[in-house]
Amino acid sequence: MARDIRPAAMPPPLTVTGPVAWVRQNLFSSPLNGFLTLLGAWIAYEVLANVVNWAFLNATWQGEDGSACTREGAGACWPFVQAKFGQFMYGRYPDGERWRVDLTYALAIAGLAPLLIPRVPGKLWAAIYLAGIFPLIAVVLLLGDVPGLSYVPTQLWGGLLVTLVVSSAGIAWAFPIGIILALGRRSQMPIVRMVSVGFIEFVRGVPLITVLFMASVMLPLFLPENVSIDKLLRALIMVALFSAAYLAEVIRGGLQAIPRGQFEAADALGLSYAQKMGLIILPQALKLVIPGIVNTFIGLFKDTSLVLIIGIFDLLGIVQLGLADQKWISPATPITGYVFAGIVFWIFCFSISRYSQMIERRLAAGGQRTTTKPLGE
Repeated sequence: MARDIRPAAMPPPLTVTGPVAWVRQNLFSSPLNGFLTLLGAWIAYEVLANVVNWAFLNATWQGEDGSACTREGAGACWPFVQAKFGQFMYGRYPDGERWRVDLTYALAIAGLAPLLIPRVPGKLWAAIYLAGIFPLIAVVLLLGDVPGLSYVPTQLWGGLLVTLVVSSAGIAWAFPIGIILALGRRSQMPIVRMVSVGFIEFVRGVPLITVLFMASVMLPLFLPENVSIDKLLRALIMVALFSAAYLAEVIRGGLQAIPRGQFEAADALGLSYAQKMGLIILPQALKLVIPGIVNTFIGLFKDTSLVLIIGIFDLLGIVQLGLADQKWISPATPITGYVFAGIVFWIFCFSISRYSQMIERRLAAGGQRTTTKPLGE
């Protein structure tokens, strides 16, 4: 009986498969692509080298004032960030009371973790805690004026604290208001539809700076003399309403993308309007517009820097305030402060973006139908 003595199959050459093949096909597939690849590599090297030199190799790491950052060829002035780090995080919040801010952050993370991590149970209780209990605890901790806690007015708040308060409160309020406005714009009741359309179009037609300016300067003129609304609270309300108008249009796009058959099927089941929207339509619509919702949230987080126009010092505003300190005047101080603020904003925005992409992948995987193979395969 003859044996099969065929030689073993040889692996494909490196020029056909593997990293070398990928480089040839994607980076050097033609003389033009090769030139652009080399040009891009050179630009990336120059930019990266300058960044490394400025941020690390030529940076100043120790110093008591700005004179340490005035040497020739000096890079980043990191002692300025170290000296002002407390202000960047807390603003002018009293040093002895900053533990209250840290405790508020810890309580917020404790409530967010079950909601953000898919496998952690207790999401319903976490949502109830964040929506109803945590806001009251946060107000008591941050403001004080109760037995055992001294009063800290909002005028002393600043830095990252204000940025997170304005953005988180704006997101928490804008989302339900945006849903109501989106549903109102598609309502069959003329008055509801007209009010929703009028509000959305009016808010989208003016810049946020104008809205904040009106809330800070003009609104007190129309209030009685003995009535006063906190400036930070006015900013929170205006930011939430402004973002809700944009979010409403995003959600309306998702509602219009739902097939008509879904509405008819819900009506055929005898569901009420609230049941139809809450159980059938809105879950599908919100799933479709997750990128638009996240984009609105990221824009809201970055727009918090505009509260500086009404005298509220967020992270960027407190950085600018720190630059006015005569002790730290140097050529490298301004760009160092702005780079630090930019890094903080980028970390939060990038984290929100990556988390939303993870949610999209999970929802897409959950929506895929599994098929079973016929018997015998």
